[in-house]
Amino acid sequence: MVKRRVKESLEKKKCKKDDPGAIFIPGGILLGLGFGFVFNNVPAGLFIGLGAGFVAYAITLILRKK
Repeated sequence: MVKRRVKESLEKKKCKKDDPGAIFIPGGILLGLGFGFVFNNVPAGLFIGLGAGFVAYAITLILRKK
C-alpha cells in the first residue's frame, strides 16, 4: 500500500514537471515588452503580454485535462 502511494506521488510530480504551458507566461512578457517598445508604452505592453501569457497557460491546462 505504501509503495502504491509513493508511486502515485512520483507520477504526479512527473506530470507537474513536464508541464510545457508554463513557458507562455515569460514568453508573453517578452512579447509584450517588444510591443511596448514599438508602440512607445512599455508598462502597458508588459501588462498586456502578462495577461495574454496567463490566458494561454490557462487554455493549455484546460485542453490538457481533457
